[in-house]
Amino acid sequence: MSLPVSTKVVAIIAANPALSSLLAMVVAGDSHLNVRQFDSEIDLIAYMRIAPVDMLVCDFDREGRPAYEMVEGIRLNDDLISQDVPVIALTRTITPPMRHQAISAGIDEVIIKPMSPRHLLQRIQARLRGRSVVGALGGYRGPDRRNRISMPALQPVPTRRTSDNVVQLFPDRRKPRHPGLEG
Repeated sequence: MSLPVSTKVVAIIAANPALSSLLAMVVAGDSHLNVRQFDSEIDLIAYMRIAPVDMLVCDFDREGRPAYEMVEGIRLNDDLISQDVPVIALTRTITPPMRHQAISAGIDEVIIKPMSPRHLLQRIQARLRGRSVVGALGGYRGPDRRNRISMPALQPVPTRRTSDNVVQLFPDRRKPRHPGLEG
């Protein structure tokens, strides 16, 4: 007996109603995703006060407050059920200041338009599958924050063949680690 797969809610607020409808139609093709389209930030925030959202897709190119400011507002709003919602943003171009703003706001991924709506669906599915407990509990928002955790440097283990370009990362487990403790 297999466990039922829970349905996830994807909120979409795009640059215009036509793009929003197109994206919603493709994303709704996944029977495990419920899509909610929003025409304004006010409507989105009102919805997030009463219902959880598992993924937010927003657009830098829409009118009104910039996407990074909207996401910052969501992250800081204690009245919302899904403050730590993963966010994918869409844009026609990305500049270094925009990249910094997206990272600071907690936007997880930026996709350059035009893109295939199916590509967006694949990215949504991947983000929902790979959602981390660290993100939900520890406030982790995005891959560019990995350098905040100090990790020991990996020391490559020399390989037997020096002619190839493969670096062995883990010791050969077939050899005993401690001579004399073979048994």
